Amino acid sequence: MSDGELMFRPALELAAMVHSGEISARELVQISLERIEELNPALNAFAQVDAERALATAAAIGPGDARPFAGVPVAIKNNRPAQGLRLTYGCHLMAQNECDYDHNVTRRLKDAGFVIVGTTTLPEYGILPVSEARIFGPTRNPWDLERTPGGSSGGAAAAVASGMLPVAHGNDGGGSIRIPAACCGLVGLKPARGRISSAPELGDSSLVSDGMLTRTVADTAAILDVLAGYEPGDATWAPPASDPFARLAEQDPGRLRIAATTLPPIADAVLDPSCARAVADASELLRSLGHEVEEVDPPWQIEGLSELFGAVFSNHIALSIAYSGVVAGREPTAADMEPMSWAIFSMIQKLGAIEGLAVAVQLQAFARRLVAFLAPYDALLTPALAQRPLPIGSLDTAASEPMATFTRSGLFTPFTPVFNASGQPAISVPLFEGDDGLPLAVQLVGRPAGEGALLALAAQLEAHAAWALRRPPAPPPSAAA
Repeated sequence: MSDGELMFRPALELAAMVHSGEISARELVQISLERIEELNPALNAFAQVDAERALATAAAIGPGDARPFAGVPVAIKNNRPAQGLRLTYGCHLMAQNECDYDHNVTRRLKDAGFVIVGTTTLPEYGILPVSEARIFGPTRNPWDLERTPGGSSGGAAAAVASGMLPVAHGNDGGGSIRIPAACCGLVGLKPARGRISSAPELGDSSLVSDGMLTRTVADTAAILDVLAGYEPGDATWAPPASDPFARLAEQDPGRLRIAATTLPPIADAVLDPSCARAVADASELLRSLGHEVEEVDPPWQIEGLSELFGAVFSNHIALSIAYSGVVAGREPTAADMEPMSWAIFSMIQKLGAIEGLAVAVQLQAFARRLVAFLAPYDALLTPALAQRPLPIGSLDTAASEPMATFTRSGLFTPFTPVFNASGQPAISVPLFEGDDGLPLAVQLVGRPAGEGALLALAAQLEAHAAWALRRPPAPPPSAAA
């Protein structure tokens, strides 16, 4: 096996190799850093590489280390604090902001033995489903350098899909783990609301959950066991699972009743025929595995739903922008950020407190109706995306009407945000390959707090699809020059 091939192996396998002494943690991290040096010029997946400290951390890890992922390299998305690294949110206002503490997720990954090699790119403030922040430049899809790897965890997805890393951290407030997973041929789970703590900054989040980009369901489940759990002071949290997620993912899911739909929540969204075909093919595969699959039209083509979600999502973005101003020690200005970010911040500043609470309540009411509609089913099957991965430059944050770009981005990804609103766990799995040679994914949605059953179903599909064996083409030498 070549050194480069090691980064395509599951994190669990790499951890076992380090534990047994088959390879040292320092050697493994060195291979990752060499892959980053080779491939990042073409892909632009990293915001910062921390090679010296990563090698020093790895050198202190020896065979027999009992931590579950001792010696495995990982990266943190550049919107979560990692001590000693810059935290930018992809904006110029925070470009030189160095963190003096770890986020809960960063700390838990370190405690599990992961070695942080750097931070990955995202769109400014994580707003768009592409990763082309002005401060970083465009991040590219390893399967096609002219297309997006998705967003907002686009750097994480590009790094894993290309074999710079076996796994990488991401987070998801409207699809930001599931979208890049679909674009890059990876497994992307948005855990249930409250499963992973937002500590230390927040008591909870109504939309955003942290998670990982991986190649296998087993890695996703095992790392969820690392990240899940209450932190002191959490305002809300998901009930603990009956068993470790790693064990639940290995179980036979049994015969399930599964709803399937290609009806987009946004009425104006046009579904690419390949995305519709993926749901049809997945439905047939599920039936062949013994499941009952029923076509449904969920009650989600509601007038004003996009605007409602957009207002609640924009509130989250505005808080991040306001926090940037606190870090910078001054009020943010239009010159500090891309026009779309400023337009969102300006819009939310005009929204009164009662109006802000009202839109949140209205979105909760919609979510309650959706969860009730889906209650008779064990899972829901949808397209992961409505369109194929967009060409670089398709969504312009500096357009003459930047909010039109924000609205248009929803036509690419109409199936993901509703489950941030409902808080249900949802996973993107790369079941197929499109006629264009790019990964073709579907989304599976579970019951509230039902990650275990959802992971078991995804693992059953993985056993028939073997997606972890697929590799993107190597970037041409000219692209890495």
